[in-house]
Amino acid sequence: MKAAVRNDEALIRRVQAGEKDAYGELVRTYQQPAYYSALALLGSHDEAMDCSQQAFIRAWQAIRRFDAGRSFFTWYYRILRNLCLNRLRDRAAQARPFSAMTPLFDVAATDDDPARDTDRALLRDRVRTALEALRSEEREIIVLRDFDGYSYAEIADLLEMPHGTVMSRLYYARKHLKDMLEDMT
Repeated sequence: MKAAVRNDEALIRRVQAGEKDAYGELVRTYQQPAYYSALALLGSHDEAMDCSQQAFIRAWQAIRRFDAGRSFFTWYYRILRNLCLNRLRDRAAQARPFSAMTPLFDVAATDDDPARDTDRALLRDRVRTALEALRSEEREIIVLRDFDGYSYAEIADLLEMPHGTVMSRLYYARKHLKDMLEDMT
């Protein structure tokens, strides 16, 4: 992560000096993790695309105030997260399915055993359904850690909470997910 921060630092200095192409490099670097983060929160491909793009626009508008020594993605994620949470609040009455999050579940078959492939597909469906039923905060922390692979420290930074709180929330979110999966059997 340190190399990425140093590379981001150079790009941000170029952006702050007026180089628009340097911002394009930042967008290309972070557009996929941004999309998947938004998708985890919103559960909708279109809304995830919209929010991640809107967050890049807001980040561009505020880039001159950004401290180049900080992590760009952490700063950007806060913008993205706030946009997503606002979107969730705005559409609270109209729940959208988390099942639209198929890219996280698209796993190719690993062997030639159709029964095993069917079992995996059923398990993916059960996990998808259970994740959809979780509160957005629980889903977010599970996706950040277990799907996106962020460390506890990175999640603490992204969500602006103490390390211990991340560990506790992740524990209870996983426990809730496990209980839901057990109820489905």
